[in-house]
Amino acid sequence: MKKHIQILAIVLLSLFAVSCDDNNDSNDTCCHGSSIVDLASQTESLSTLVSALQLTGLDATLSSSGAFTVLAPTNDAFGAFLSSINAASLDDIPVDVLTNVLLNHVLIGEVQSSSLSNGYASTQAVSTASGSNMSIYINTDNGVTFNGVSSVTTADVVASNGIVHIVDSVIGLPTVVTFALADPNFEILVQALTRDDLTMDFIGLLNSSTSPPTPLTVFAPVNNAFVNLLDELGFSGLNDIDEPTLSAVLTYHVVTGANQLSINLSDGMEFTTAGGATLLFNFGDNGEGILTDNNGRTSNIVAVDVQANNGIIHAIDAVVLP
Repeated sequence: MKKHIQILAIVLLSLFAVSCDDNNDSNDTCCHGSSIVDLASQTESLSTLVSALQLTGLDATLSSSGAFTVLAPTNDAFGAFLSSINAASLDDIPVDVLTNVLLNHVLIGEVQSSSLSNGYASTQAVSTASGSNMSIYINTDNGVTFNGVSSVTTADVVASNGIVHIVDSVIGLPTVVTFALADPNFEILVQALTRDDLTMDFIGLLNSSTSPPTPLTVFAPVNNAFVNLLDELGFSGLNDIDEPTLSAVLTYHVVTGANQLSINLSDGMEFTTAGGATLLFNFGDNGEGILTDNNGRTSNIVAVDVQANNGIIHAIDAVVLP
């Protein structure tokens, strides 16, 4: 798509700010003379983060001129992360993996809390599926959370080369499932993917980090797309759709073996989906992306390039049918 389409409306939320006091010489020196790494080194609860930065060499990067925005996990956050991956210490994590995890906590540009809003931003982490920067989902409905797993506990710690927001969990490398679970626009899609009677493990498919089937391209219907489909079919809910039909519909929205960035979409492109059926892509009169299914029904692509580590999501406004 010629222009990147915003996925959600901007909702600003001001947080409690930890900033310099112009009347306090010591604070002024701290904020304007200390780098992000200096400040983390002076904060006891961030000592594991400092160790991780030193192990990967990112301490030099985050000591250089910025500007950077760093989501800084606490020691407790790292402890929980290590436990979740059965690692005894940071040394048990391959340096390249640890580096990418840490870069997933560095936003592109300097972002103060007052600029955080519901929607997607990009991190400095690089996707295995595409080699491009990964997305991160920000939710400001109740405080600030990232990818649905990590919350800001202290915002706007100002350094000489950027801003630090202290968070309570390590933000792991996201899969397609991460964003489906974190973004409330995909709530009904998640309900469909996790229905108890499904014979295919869709969560396992979309969570996969190995090839095949990755990389993945997912055309993800937003909530209204499912509401409109149920109305179109005369159903009162997802449970009215039989299992074979629902499975066929869900596989029709997944393309395996490709991370299809919007910049590489072309008029007349055909996708072979996970179920074997095809989808046709075209540009509309105003440059918008349109999918046409096997029944001649169309769906507009309303958001593009939500990049995970194992694939990419493009949001669509209608459910396509095989």
